Amino acid sequence: QLQLVESGGGLEQPGGSLRLSCAASKSTFDDYAIGWFRQAPGKEREGVSCISVSGRIKIYADSVKGRFTISRDNAKNLVYLQMNSLKPEDTAIYYCAAAGSCRSNFPNPTGFASWGQGTQLAVSS
Repeated sequence: QLQLVESGGGLEQPGGSLRLSCAASKSTFDDYAIGWFRQAPGKEREGVSCISVSGRIKIYADSVKGRFTISRDNAKNLVYLQMNSLKPEDTAIYYCAAAGSCRSNFPNPTGFASWGQGTQLAVSS
């Protein structure tokens, strides 16, 4: 079973930057598309971004386009989410998960599996 672990969250000021990492424990990592999701208290889980197996397809929620960048390094079994120009509304727990493809699944979390425990991001002054 593929296991994913998120890291890199923390407290950041509005306008700041932070990079989240999603690490996989198995070499089958490059068989999966990886999606980033976030959930704030009282709100439904929201798809943030997704990167295809090859890395050639990248999908972003409208709320983060131009600010967030997803990338992957299959040799290191890592997917990154670079977050710039952070806003208070970005505050949430961020999760990564795996699927067969982005286009067939994202932004619906159904179809994604191997969810990590999440990493918290707080954006405030």
